[in-house]
Amino acid sequence: MPLTEDAYGDAKNALYLADACDFAYLPQDQGGPKYQELGLTAKLISVDNTQAYVGYDDNNLVVAFRGSEAPITVDGLKDWFLTNADNLLIQPTGRLAEEFVAAGVGARWHQGFVNAITEIWDPLYAEVSALQQERERCFWITGHSLGGALAMLASWLFFRKTMKPHQTYTFGAPMVGNKVVAEAFEREFGKKISRFANGPDPVPLLPMMSLAANDFVHPGQPLPAGAVDATANLISYLAEAAGSMVQGVLSLDIKERVWGAVMARVNAHLMPDYRKLIG
Repeated sequence: MPLTEDAYGDAKNALYLADACDFAYLPQDQGGPKYQELGLTAKLISVDNTQAYVGYDDNNLVVAFRGSEAPITVDGLKDWFLTNADNLLIQPTGRLAEEFVAAGVGARWHQGFVNAITEIWDPLYAEVSALQQERERCFWITGHSLGGALAMLASWLFFRKTMKPHQTYTFGAPMVGNKVVAEAFEREFGKKISRFANGPDPVPLLPMMSLAANDFVHPGQPLPAGAVDATANLISYLAEAAGSMVQGVLSLDIKERVWGAVMARVNAHLMPDYRKLIG
């Protein structure tokens, strides 16, 4: 099932890249053979807690980010998604800060995601750059959950290095920045970003500062997987779990209740659900 270069938001491309996301959770000795089933020679790049596979054939190069150490839970991401969300939306710091500030005046990114992509950036860029110099290939970036957030940040960094990916596909990805960041993605990538969001999946609604308003914003519209009205029902579900619609920053107690509601819906976030709903 090869990738189709000129199809955007395409179900066949999505299923192929969904498999790539799934295989990204595997160690090299297991993941390498699975990527071969996709026709790709793949190498795992791992730095501290950030991992991505770089897979290639004669025509395509695919970077697939791992979502977390365990594909069946998001519990380890609680602080990034909810507890400290209001403290993490900032003008980035660190050695790649200039690249992210270039999104525009007032651009604010999730510092936790920025730190994670910074960890792996040097070896990832070196690997992709070497492969593209060897032979120019159609360049794809993908990721599930946290991996989807990292796929977005990597897409931005490669764009800044004049190695703009042909397309980026994310599945159940959280938001990575504010409105200025979302507008920068829309301006520079347009339809080249395909963002799949399962209606009942709570993670695309995160990070969350409030149940009524949120400074985190997604670029563009999601490609729905599942019932279109499920997202509205999910927001009501989270509000009910919190006990009320909170206008300001969520209190610690309410954050705990909302996180419990998120974890109760975690099955809708997993790759088997996404794969089933896409096709």
